[in-house]
Amino acid sequence: MRGAYTCGVLEFFIERQIYFSYVIGVSAGACNAMSYISGQKGRNEKINLNFINDKRYMSIKNFIKEGSFFGMDFIFNEIPNKHIPFDFKSFYNSSCKFLIGTTDCSTGKPIYFTKDDIDEKFNVLRASSSLPLVSPIVKFKGYELLDGGLSDAIPIKKSIQDGNGKNIIVLTRNRNYRKTPNKLYKILEIKYKNYPKLLKTLKYRYKNYNQTLDYIDALEKEGKVLVLRPSKPLNVERFEKNPRKLTQLLENGYNDATKNYKKIIRFMGEENTRVI
Repeated sequence: MRGAYTCGVLEFFIERQIYFSYVIGVSAGACNAMSYISGQKGRNEKINLNFINDKRYMSIKNFIKEGSFFGMDFIFNEIPNKHIPFDFKSFYNSSCKFLIGTTDCSTGKPIYFTKDDIDEKFNVLRASSSLPLVSPIVKFKGYELLDGGLSDAIPIKKSIQDGNGKNIIVLTRNRNYRKTPNKLYKILEIKYKNYPKLLKTLKYRYKNYNQTLDYIDALEKEGKVLVLRPSKPLNVERFEKNPRKLTQLLENGYNDATKNYKKIIRFMGEENTRVI
């Protein structure tokens, strides 16, 4: 639920009509990016807050019924197609190049899909948001996929590889945060015993994540990236259900983006940014 910070940042971008030519994200970040690209201000906020205590959204009942702690059908079917409609037309008409990161269970490597791979069933987003142990593997286009954050949590290298010399990175952890080894790895070994390469990725995920953060720190010092991260101490859990805490985190993201507005415009310039 730390994605509420990203939600706040993107709410500010939509409000000021700041749009980038390239967006890449994984898991909750990719989900939040959808409404940003479609230009639907307030949509992410409603989803993040209105349904947080709805058992259809997140509950043990879902896990027993669907094999997923998160109600994937509710999140990726009922909400966008019934409750808070997603503007597919504006999304597809956007000139923004959008990449969604997933993890290939067979190789343990990231696979990136584009917005052309997104349909009304949102299978790509389901895959990118499917956490190990609490979500089932998603089969899509011949692949078996899980959460994109497992193999490439912060896809800065992919963005640079795609030719982006300047990047704005939205992180959902405080400065100096570093991951530690997964305490549930023994359980993961049992659950995913048929996916040895995935297990290797899971085992060393914390190292890869921390190396990426070190890389980002170096790029930041060189002035090659602009990083937005929570300026206030993070006070939410992974499965946070307290609307007040989520609202505070969302406001933190919005306020941080507001404070950095001029810096963002100067940093990106007109080449990769459309400002109205």
